[in-house]
Amino acid sequence: MARPRLTLNLGRLSWAKLPIAALCGSVILVLVSWLAMLQPTHAQGSIIRVGYFPNVTHAQALVARNFERHGRDWFAPRLGAGVKVEWHAHNAGPSALQAVLSNSLDLTYAGPSSVIGAYVQLHGQDIRIVAGAVNGGSALVVQPRSNLAKPDDFRGKRIATPEFGNTQDVAARAWLTAGGLLITKNGGDAEVLPTPNPDQLALFALMQIDAVWTVEPWVSRLELLADGKVLIEEKNTITTLLVSSTRFLTSKPDLARRFVAAHRELTEWIHNNPVEAQRMITEELLASFNTKLSAVLLTNAWGRIKVTNDVSLMALQTFLERAKQAGFIQAVPSLSPLVVTP
Repeated sequence: MARPRLTLNLGRLSWAKLPIAALCGSVILVLVSWLAMLQPTHAQGSIIRVGYFPNVTHAQALVARNFERHGRDWFAPRLGAGVKVEWHAHNAGPSALQAVLSNSLDLTYAGPSSVIGAYVQLHGQDIRIVAGAVNGGSALVVQPRSNLAKPDDFRGKRIATPEFGNTQDVAARAWLTAGGLLITKNGGDAEVLPTPNPDQLALFALMQIDAVWTVEPWVSRLELLADGKVLIEEKNTITTLLVSSTRFLTSKPDLARRFVAAHRELTEWIHNNPVEAQRMITEELLASFNTKLSAVLLTNAWGRIKVTNDVSLMALQTFLERAKQAGFIQAVPSLSPLVVTP
């Protein structure tokens, strides 16, 4: 915030006509008001813009939104008077990270590959991981009557992923490449086809795609509604992180600290109240995205994920190597500055 400019036109004051006490009082009042203006403004009236996706792996965001829907705002009382959280839905990580970098979002929940890709492209600037969120819940699902088992079996096949450059997209490309296939952005020995999560089930059921690498609840939808077979399940890998722009961290450090602390509390609440959390997520996905999940389907999806505040640098290194293998990055920088605690 720019410092206010104080213009005090002393020439217009009739000093001789003012009693000394009044004169001193007037000057002191002006100075006190000026000094008050120079103090850092409180968070009151601030808006925090947060991105998230309609995925079970974004449990904290969905539960928080459902709390708000029922007048029990999770973040507001923990952030300070007048502070509001604005939620912005995205399909996947690359678009959400772009919104952060263009100053349309302050924070977002996103997958590790998208975050690392942005971090490398920006030479370690502008983006920081501030907390973990969810591990697990990502899988490669293939057609029920297919013989797809190893990368070489996918020659000439089509694999859908949520978005070009997102975590599952990078995982698919790296896995196929490691298996000896030539994979380009739009083709190669197999086609990796970026497809929004809600569209994958219909294409899979019509057999227009041979496999899907995605996250919950879309994995369980393919499995239970289209008899998809889970070929690879990433049980313990990082799926979702809480990410902030460095701009937000430096311009509003107290708000950043409070938001991350509230996120951590919410993660613990979800861990301790899984049944209630699942009910809230089911309700929120239907209310906000018209995505209807049965209790059986959500239970299946929930069994694959683990909410967590932890972030492992060693695990992040794996995603960095994947991105390099898939051709998204060339240099391999240190990830140590990427993870911070506000």
